[in-house]
Amino acid sequence: MEDELEDKILYQTFFKSHMKLLSKFAVGVSPLNSSVGYVWKVMRVYLLKPEVLIAGLLIFVFVLYLQASEVWSRGFIGKISSSFGLSKGTRSGKLALLASEAEKRSWEDKRGTSAVYAVQGRRPRMEDRFVIDENINDTGISLFAIFDGHGGEYAADYAKTVLVRNLNMKLTQSSQIASGKITPSPVISDLKDTKDCANTKDSDDEVNERHKLNSNSVTTVANGGSSLTQRKQSFRKSKTEDIVDKTSGGLGGTNNNGNSNNANQQLETDLLSKYMGNQSPMRQLTKENLLNGTTGQQSANPKPKTYEAKCYVQNGSINFGKIITDEVLAADYDLVEMAKKVSNFAGTTALIAVMHHTKLIVANVGDSRGVMCDHKGNVIPLSFDHKPQQVREQKRIADAGGFISFKGVWRVAGILATSRAMGDYPLKEKNLVIAEPDILSFDLVDHRPMFLILATDGLWDTFSNEEAVAYIRDRLDEPHFGAKSITLQSYNRGSVDNITVLVIVFKNGRYQIGSSNGN
Repeated sequence: MEDELEDKILYQTFFKSHMKLLSKFAVGVSPLNSSVGYVWKVMRVYLLKPEVLIAGLLIFVFVLYLQASEVWSRGFIGKISSSFGLSKGTRSGKLALLASEAEKRSWEDKRGTSAVYAVQGRRPRMEDRFVIDENINDTGISLFAIFDGHGGEYAADYAKTVLVRNLNMKLTQSSQIASGKITPSPVISDLKDTKDCANTKDSDDEVNERHKLNSNSVTTVANGGSSLTQRKQSFRKSKTEDIVDKTSGGLGGTNNNGNSNNANQQLETDLLSKYMGNQSPMRQLTKENLLNGTTGQQSANPKPKTYEAKCYVQNGSINFGKIITDEVLAADYDLVEMAKKVSNFAGTTALIAVMHHTKLIVANVGDSRGVMCDHKGNVIPLSFDHKPQQVREQKRIADAGGFISFKGVWRVAGILATSRAMGDYPLKEKNLVIAEPDILSFDLVDHRPMFLILATDGLWDTFSNEEAVAYIRDRLDEPHFGAKSITLQSYNRGSVDNITVLVIVFKNGRYQIGSSNGN
């Protein structure tokens, strides 16, 4: 009896309890998959906790945000997804939608061996301008230009309208003199200062070398006539790829001295008060004003000299670098004087390329940029950005009594993110910003280029030089030689600026663009 009683107690205590425990884990699970059932039981116990559910929901929302902001597609997860063929349809649809939006406000031009494409992008107005003049007046000289305006369209329009007109006239006359088609007279009408040619004796090589040393320290008019308004934010134009030394503190005249800091703050306040329009009311300007307008109060700086076309011709060779430099400085002087009269504070970069036979001359003012792809696929810079943090620019600004400060990027007097530009007259009063271009010359026979790219910084915010060259090289057979594709791709990558890209293609080893015996 005692043994039977012990067996009954043991059965009820251990066997029944054990079976109940096993049955709980086996609920809804086949006996053949008891291990899977155990795992499922553990997952049910832990994954259904409130904190786990909330965390999962947050992760899901974050992934949706990444997908919507296009970060997913360029990140590590995107590469994994694309390798498995996931989300290609969704991504292509979004890119098509973005491209469609960008094309609604776009401008383009196509010639025989060059093409340009520009989009307003995410800016409230289009401030870029471009020019394609192949074979100017049948001289064999071609001119290409990119102007990136800031603070309004006026300065870029002025550069496109007045500067390019003056350059075309001077280049045409110089070519005719060099070829012997006309004999230079003592006085050539419609030119400015004809007293002497003393300052035009520098050869192209000398000019090129001087500017190369400096650099080492480091059209169509868009449709629509927007009003000439100024906004402080327009002058705080940022770039996503600026690399600066944040450990330096305030540079270019800023130090730890309290008086110096106060002086810098006062200078910035004074300049910003002008930019914000605390002067005479501004008037709308017409094309007639651009071409023939009179100036307001006279500048303290002397007016730059320009010379007869014959002064730029030496032994049948044209000094293109000197022509461009003189005309840019003269146009900038007139632009500043006219801007003062109407209290217009706009400015513009200028990237100008002139081609004659096998010679390429590139002039740069500001942070638009040109690159060349040679016959081996190597990337050759055609210009160097003018940024305030560069050693030579920082020293020049400090010597002029100015300073630079870091506000997202380095800025002249806390305002302008480029240290050279046409216009920007409040910053020109003390020569904190200048318009003197860097000039670089290239022999196309030496490099045997495949193509050139000239573009505003809206492109370079999202593409490196190497990436842009590789991208265009694979698309030279497209109608715009890849200019349209790379512009829209830059927009898709998130560029917030106006984007203008001009591509010049060389075919069959010929470099005389648009001439009768050219490509």
